[in-house]
Amino acid sequence: MPNEQVKVPLFAASEILTAANMNISAGTGVPVFATTVTRDAAFGGAGEKVLAEGQLCYLSSTNVVQYYDGAAWATLAPTSSGLTLVSATTIGTTVSSVTITGAFSATYDAYKIVISGGVASGSSNFNLVFGATTTGYVWGSIYNNYGASVVGGGSTTASNIDLIGNGTTAQLNFNVDVVNPFLAKPTQVNGFFIDPSNSGSTRGYLNNTTSYTDFKITPGSGTLTGGTVRVYGYANS
Repeated sequence: MPNEQVKVPLFAASEILTAANMNISAGTGVPVFATTVTRDAAFGGAGEKVLAEGQLCYLSSTNVVQYYDGAAWATLAPTSSGLTLVSATTIGTTVSSVTITGAFSATYDAYKIVISGGVASGSSNFNLVFGATTTGYVWGSIYNNYGASVVGGGSTTASNIDLIGNGTTAQLNFNVDVVNPFLAKPTQVNGFFIDPSNSGSTRGYLNNTTSYTDFKITPGSGTLTGGTVRVYGYANS
């Protein structure tokens, strides 16, 4: 995008104002950023404006206008009473995991993560971790092999949330709600999966009060190819 920028400059007294300086913001009256990550990095650094209440920006990744209320960024338009797309990430070819950065922020308290399209190299369950944390996960799963009895599993001392989705050579399956990932509270997870052999649901939480912005999805074996990981934020009001 030609209007996207990576900083909001702050000019010093007696500084020579060059054409290059002016062109940073000349393309648009509101600074345009690719993602929330580049937005946050554009303020407060050397030669950059200090972020203050009333600041506006446009995010090209989600096509929304946001304003800073003095404590957090909020979406001005388009508004939604339900879900707002935060990010969409294309899965590569034969990758062993998918990490989504900048997914969670103070803008939303709860999120939905969905994978559509894509395939796995073989039948495999997925696991989920937040940030680099590999301890403190508690989870339980109930599932049914079609035509058979209901079974379950779980753990109180796990290194991830397991059985939170799955993949086959025909599809990827991941539909998960996440609550409190950015807040200083235990992060709650609620997901379900459906494939040609079975269906079920998994619930759990990460038992700490760490604030997270990133997450990683990993198949228990094999690789993933194609498909899109979409993160949506549930409106706080």
